[in-house]
Amino acid sequence: MPRMLDVSDEVRAEIGDEEADRLLAGDSAPGGYDCTSCRTPGDPDQERTSTVLFIGDETAVLAFAHATCLPSQVVQVTEEQLQGAVRAIGDDTEAPAPERVTPEQAVLGVTSGLVLIAGELHPALVVEPTAPVARPGALGGGDDFLPLLIEQGFMPLTELSAVPPVLHGWSVLLAAGQLHAVLQPNPNGGRPVAWWQAHQPLQVTEGWRSAATKHQQVLMFAAPVGSIGRQPREDLLRDALDKAAANGKLVATALPLAGI
Repeated sequence: MPRMLDVSDEVRAEIGDEEADRLLAGDSAPGGYDCTSCRTPGDPDQERTSTVLFIGDETAVLAFAHATCLPSQVVQVTEEQLQGAVRAIGDDTEAPAPERVTPEQAVLGVTSGLVLIAGELHPALVVEPTAPVARPGALGGGDDFLPLLIEQGFMPLTELSAVPPVLHGWSVLLAAGQLHAVLQPNPNGGRPVAWWQAHQPLQVTEGWRSAATKHQQVLMFAAPVGSIGRQPREDLLRDALDKAAANGKLVATALPLAGI
């Protein structure tokens, strides 16, 4: 049976035709693998499999994923994240990578949890800055965090009664079973860039990861500093979200998993 392996044009351009052809021929692809997204076993001889190339500042790592979890794609990460992925993924193919410039990131606190909406559990990320976020170039001391997100397409919420619409072009990078980044469109075109990147990959629960795989998307809620806080339990997190929404201090959107 031929290998059901997908090497996208984007991945082929990075690794070269020779290596891509070797992968498709089965010369350098594994007989089995742990999916870099859901971390469950996969077999390229039995199920459609995607090649996913993680590119850091100096190196690149080629990993494999179920095609139902992620498409074949190139993902830009920091070198620190890449080394963490190497430890999680194991012995993978390394290739040289061109230099990348990582944009400056805002200081954002991110909490993961499951949120019940219309009788169904959804994986969610709650984003709250550690300080007020001013509009770029602004001289005053105001907080423009929510207006800036609304301009990007986030929807203001007054209650958590329905799943917010998908914000196309944005996505959540879940790799090696961990949360790595929230990606946004590149204003200069080309590959998406990180709106938020974890200093270290964020651990998520198996239930959260399963819900993300089921829905193929993650709900993202954002609130100004001091609105949510670090809640130790999901029921307390939900109470804080409901209160922020009622006070007009919550925006939300649904973000696809990276590349979906």
